[in-house]
Amino acid sequence: MLPTNYNRRHSQDWLPSIFNDFFDDDFMRLTPTKQFAAPAINILENEKDYHIELAAPGMTKEDFKVRLENENELVITLEKKHDHKDEKKNYLRREFDYASYQQTFVIPEEVEAEKISAAMTDGILHITLPKKEQVVRTPAARQIEIG
Repeated sequence: MLPTNYNRRHSQDWLPSIFNDFFDDDFMRLTPTKQFAAPAINILENEKDYHIELAAPGMTKEDFKVRLENENELVITLEKKHDHKDEKKNYLRREFDYASYQQTFVIPEEVEAEKISAAMTDGILHITLPKKEQVVRTPAARQIEIG
């Protein structure tokens, strides 16, 4: 059922109207806010290590920095800037110039900080945090002389 204010002429003009609205000068002057949704993160644990997986499709390892601060804070920083080498393109709208993200994790004491490693494969940043070897010490038996 059509609304009472519906007119047939309006229904036939909708397609050109959309294009006119889309490319209108006022529309093009809008400054979009740059937003970057936080990447999805998985954290896994097994007997040997913790493993962080951060989904970042379209990003490269050069876009990330992973560092350890204050001995127990793992800081992951992502910064993606648009490469302006190809300025010959006639953009009508450009929104994906820049994205940034930072996440800090407090790592457990049992992590061997010197052996933390990271790799980027198939749009996923993998960070491995190896656990310290648990050395089970058995008390040494010794004879105590009675004096």
